[in-house]
Amino acid sequence: MYELKTKQNDHNVMDFIEQVENPKKREDAYKLLDIFSETTGFEAKMWGSSIIGFGQYHYKYQTGHEGDAPLVGFSPRKAKFSLYFATGDTERDQLLETFGKHTSGKACVYINKIADIDIEVLKKLIIQSVNFLQKTYPE
Repeated sequence: MYELKTKQNDHNVMDFIEQVENPKKREDAYKLLDIFSETTGFEAKMWGSSIIGFGQYHYKYQTGHEGDAPLVGFSPRKAKFSLYFATGDTERDQLLETFGKHTSGKACVYINKIADIDIEVLKKLIIQSVNFLQKTYPE
């Protein structure tokens, strides 16, 4: 049976951020930590070895695959920040149009630095994602 690698754990979020080599990226990681914490009201938790997640939900697909994931989160990767928001909601795409300089994949939105984005749109993306996932996967 498939074992999900990205699970919530007790690793220290602050210790993880302190290990970010680039000082500007580390400073932006602390800013993102504050924005995500304040906007969600959830405590930051480590998911796997490199994702800082907020809140959690349990999903179950029609295939029978199920697991837990953070409602939203981010990771200060070497090249860019990965921001994790819910997929499948058209409101996300509309918000991304005014978000600022970014690229996006299926599940992630990538930014170079906070100065490239609109913080108010980031907060809307966080709220939209949390609301969408809590509606889609009620406990």
